[in-house]
Amino acid sequence: MPTASVVPSSGKAVPPRAHPALTVRRAGSGTARRSAMGGDETGVIRKGDEFQRGLSAHPRGRDAHEPRPRSGGAPGKSAHESSAMTMNFRIDQTGASGLSIDRPRALECRFRNSAGSRAYYLFVPSGPGDGPRPLVVMLHGSSQSARDFAIGTNMDRLAEEHGFLVAYPDQPRSANITKSWNWFRDADQQRERGEPSILAGLTREIMGRFVVDPARVYIAGFSSGGAAAAVMAMTYPDLYAAVGIHSGLACGSAGSMLLALPTMYRGALLPPQQATHPVPTIVFHGDRDTTVAPINGDQAVAQARPDSDLIVSTVEGRSSGGTAYTRTFLTEPAGTWTSEQWILHGAGHAWAGGHPAGSHTDPAGPDASREMLRFFMANPRR
Repeated sequence: MPTASVVPSSGKAVPPRAHPALTVRRAGSGTARRSAMGGDETGVIRKGDEFQRGLSAHPRGRDAHEPRPRSGGAPGKSAHESSAMTMNFRIDQTGASGLSIDRPRALECRFRNSAGSRAYYLFVPSGPGDGPRPLVVMLHGSSQSARDFAIGTNMDRLAEEHGFLVAYPDQPRSANITKSWNWFRDADQQRERGEPSILAGLTREIMGRFVVDPARVYIAGFSSGGAAAAVMAMTYPDLYAAVGIHSGLACGSAGSMLLALPTMYRGALLPPQQATHPVPTIVFHGDRDTTVAPINGDQAVAQARPDSDLIVSTVEGRSSGGTAYTRTFLTEPAGTWTSEQWILHGAGHAWAGGHPAGSHTDPAGPDASREMLRFFMANPRR
């Protein structure tokens, strides 16, 4: 039977330790590579059938249109948050036939607290469901809008298919002229301050008004949105069960606008602070990305790893559109934490497998939206 490396926090490979919950098998050959995670990565690891599991088994909520009675609110509710959610049911047309946000019951909402306010779309699936729904918060990149990001990622279609809520916060130009999330500002990298408090607040607001499974609340983003998602995973590990980072950066990679561009092009000068409470993390990054250098993806994965031994293994593959990729699994032997890193060979700064009607998408790549959702559903809060 082929084996995988066990990589301790020191980054040096040691023989794998036996554990009855782990099944090791080869899913393809791969070229060993060295990254910021440490260790040569070979073979592949499966935790039971977790990485093979489809989405059909996850719970669907009962009618999410029905607000949940307030009985103490969502976990961690800040006393400074004000309820300012406008819930107007409507059909929100995209201007392009058959694309995202063409489903009924897309809500236009706004959340306010002492740090500011943000508008956002909330997609609500049409089916009644049969239990609390998962929630995914999606953060667009620079120059994008919430609507554009929904079109490009096709996440609404997956939400309709599998019965989960999707929130798309929109960064206004008044907050950043390029519509970038301010991931590089110190004040926007801290819990209960700045943009993190707003994003956490609107997440809690949705949890308080809809029947949401608190163990299945997730956040993902692209580019500056990916960096902001990394910030949220670091600052609110009690709120988000897992995070998806596409072409983004680790939390704390830069502390000012002056350092933002050099960090994007070359990575953080110093290794970003390791997460105190790491959450499962899935990272996608093109190895020909000239906007956000691929080393930033390595640093995001390294930041999220726990300070313990890890089994690290890889498999190579190719999408139906022809994009080759290297997929790396990182798993604690006890199975309590896992992450994935997808390196997209020849890909630039674009959402893999996205719809061409959205900006910054690469339709030839593997379906990042579906893979993120699979990863999320396999990693509820434990």
